[in-house]
Amino acid sequence: MRPGAVPCRYFQHFPFLAGRDCTGILICFQGAFLLYLETNRLLLRSFAITDAEDLQEILGDAETMRYSEPPYTFAQTCRFLTDFCMAQKGGLAAVEKESGRLIGYLLFHPLSEGIYEIGWFFNRQVWGRGYAQEACSRLMDYAFETLCAHKIVAETIDPVKSVKLMKRLGMACEGVQRRQVKDLSGNWADLHLYGILAEDWQKAKEERQQ
Repeated sequence: MRPGAVPCRYFQHFPFLAGRDCTGILICFQGAFLLYLETNRLLLRSFAITDAEDLQEILGDAETMRYSEPPYTFAQTCRFLTDFCMAQKGGLAAVEKESGRLIGYLLFHPLSEGIYEIGWFFNRQVWGRGYAQEACSRLMDYAFETLCAHKIVAETIDPVKSVKLMKRLGMACEGVQRRQVKDLSGNWADLHLYGILAEDWQKAKEERQQ
């Protein structure tokens, strides 16, 4: 299936996009920018108000939120969806093509000129399938190729799974702030800082193509 040739069921939240070639940024609805990206198994798109229940399955799960914040109530998820994901365009929805279901939240927003922050939460039911790496890789390609990003950064207090993924994404450790933040148990935890520059991303891309 070529990019843009997407069955109508994927656009249940944005029915006016069905049948259109819509890879990239679109101005399609009341003058608003909607972002649409595609991978082999995922669609990455702007959030819609109808995403609340699927997003709650992610943000309301204690294990998923273990290294972040206490699990969200449904009311908190709705506020986060409308005030941050939609109003501030602070994140993208990762939708599984096969099921048409929202399975992930991707943090993606500018910190300063040319510098973007990336992050992720995925439904625990799909952990271990490589979705996070697939989604983040596509988003990073978009940032460097289309937005001409200078650098992408990420941070975590999870020294195992999250750090491994950051390394697989080509990010380099830029420091560890020792005992910088408290975890959900009230214990001080190290904050791991990772980043990737545009030239490092380009070099890795060229090596993969050889």
